[in-house]
Amino acid sequence: MDGELTWSPCNHASHRRHRHDYSWDFYARVGRVIEENVSGSRQNRTMSKAREFISPSDLTFSWDGCHRCLWLHYNHGLKAPSFMPLVGELSALQEGHFTGAHSSKLHPAIPEGKVLDRGQWVRSVPISYNGSPSPYAIRGKYDLLMEFADGTYGIIDCKFQGRDNDKSGFYSPQLEAYAFSLENPAQGEPKTISLMGLLVWSPQKPSGDPDSGFTLGLKNSWYPIERNPLGLQERLEDFIEVISGPTPTRDSKCETCKFISERREVFGAE
Repeated sequence: MDGELTWSPCNHASHRRHRHDYSWDFYARVGRVIEENVSGSRQNRTMSKAREFISPSDLTFSWDGCHRCLWLHYNHGLKAPSFMPLVGELSALQEGHFTGAHSSKLHPAIPEGKVLDRGQWVRSVPISYNGSPSPYAIRGKYDLLMEFADGTYGIIDCKFQGRDNDKSGFYSPQLEAYAFSLENPAQGEPKTISLMGLLVWSPQKPSGDPDSGFTLGLKNSWYPIERNPLGLQERLEDFIEVISGPTPTRDSKCETCKFISERREVFGAE
């Protein structure tokens, strides 16, 4: 199969290198980009944006992280490799479990309605920046879309967390971005979003034995998120200002920037 690693005693080093080639390639490319920007070799070029769309998740995780890495991603398409084992699979199980379900099957605090759809992409009209349309729009994929009896809709983000805690404040811009895209779609009819929130599964206690198998009890929690369109607009304006401006300075707390800097000290710009 393409991309599958096979074991060969006489060539295991090359296989290990093959598995991580894309990671080293990323760091080498970042080094070259930084060298060009620092040396001024790109000063007379018109920089073309690598991305036209802003991802809702970048308004949370990436924004709270290193702005230099964020700038590289949106201007040059360079993003550090990331690994989140099991997270995607567990979230997919959670979403699939609630496909077509009545709201009472999700959580009693959710108003009467049903799951209309799951895992669909949304795209907004161009985002307004300083009173004018920007070259950016929002594009992302929500987890669950609810349809309520009053004709409005809801956005539910499924989470599988090690501990049951409220992260609604952190995820608010992300869900508000989905809501903006559904209320201001690039195509199709707009949908009024009346509810947003996190449906969190967290493990409690395992049970079972080797003969009958094991199960894991899950706590099901609902954390509503208040609509905050103004907060989203402010976040988007700050976000666009960063990705459209000059290269941000290195974040001393960023492990990726630290690794690239120390790697260049050893190998040079390459």
